[in-house]
Amino acid sequence: MGVPLRPLAVAGARSVYLEVAPPAALAGVLACGWHGRTGWARPLRALPDGCADLVWDGDALTVVVTVGTPLRLWVPAAASRVGVRLRCGAAAAVLGTSMPELPAVTRLSDLWGADARHAEETLATTADPLAQRGILEALVARRRATPDRRVLAAVQALGATTRTSEVAVGLSERALRRHFVHAVGAGPKQLHRVRRFQRFLRLLESLAAGRTSLAGVAAELGYADQSHLGRECRRLSGSSPAALVRVAEKFQTAPRPARHDLPHVPSHDRGAR
Repeated sequence: MGVPLRPLAVAGARSVYLEVAPPAALAGVLACGWHGRTGWARPLRALPDGCADLVWDGDALTVVVTVGTPLRLWVPAAASRVGVRLRCGAAAAVLGTSMPELPAVTRLSDLWGADARHAEETLATTADPLAQRGILEALVARRRATPDRRVLAAVQALGATTRTSEVAVGLSERALRRHFVHAVGAGPKQLHRVRRFQRFLRLLESLAAGRTSLAGVAAELGYADQSHLGRECRRLSGSSPAALVRVAEKFQTAPRPARHDLPHVPSHDRGAR
């Protein structure tokens, strides 16, 4: 899940978001686990990363997918959420369905039936976020999913290159697109745009500190120019690059006992893939 692009605190309330590495046995299908506390009521904006999260919000266990556009979810002030993020390219194998068939938010019991309903009952009687995350991890482990390694390798390559034509995993371009659409919900070119945007998000703090410039970042990431970067930011986040940098500036000047309202850069986008 993304975290909101809003001030870090309102009337003394604080929003918190913290990621943890997945268990070694699940590293092939999970990117990370996470825990968030809302702090105050507002729309939460999840920025696209091409992944799917299993999210427990205290009431329902859902699958949340962010592939092409930002997703806005209303969250109450007292909300506490726990989730696990499926690796990009692994979701179809874990969920047992083709990703284009899923809406942005799906009740997991609609896909997994009794197993998901039993997990919801157990989660509802468990207050500790660590234990709740363990329940989600066990739920995923029972699926015994085997993702397409060619897709995972291609996803990894797209995170390191500026050209989709440089991705070579033993599949034709047409076959690669077919496998991508099934496993991710988008073709390689769309995912490349999303992952390049995620790389931009990783540079927000450097931009806020004045260590680099938007023009320099645009060139580094392979955008045609700064205007191209601006258009992509608006499409994928609904905000301009300058607006995202301002959020990062607020993040830098606030106390940081945990990760807060900076647009999140999931751990899988830092090499866990």
